[in-house]
Amino acid sequence: MTARLIHWQKLIDDSGGIEERKIWEVPKDGKNPDGFRYSLAYIPAGQKKPIVLYDNHHPKGHHKHIKGRQFSYEFSRIENLLKDFHRDIEALK
Repeated sequence: MTARLIHWQKLIDDSGGIEERKIWEVPKDGKNPDGFRYSLAYIPAGQKKPIVLYDNHHPKGHHKHIKGRQFSYEFSRIENLLKDFHRDIEALK
């Protein structure tokens, strides 16, 4: 199995902020033990860098960036990932 894009969405909110979500299903292995790769980003209007970014890549694994600071993230399910991402966006708006 190769990487398969299972979710992609780009939204622009009322203030002009951009939210882009990409989730791939990938083979489970040592680099991707959960079988998913993702990048979820929120960039406020007028800015060039995301203030909220969730991603997972080797060797860091699951983590998030909030206003430039990195924090570990405990991944459980895609549904929870999306809820947590939105919660962090709303907390910063």
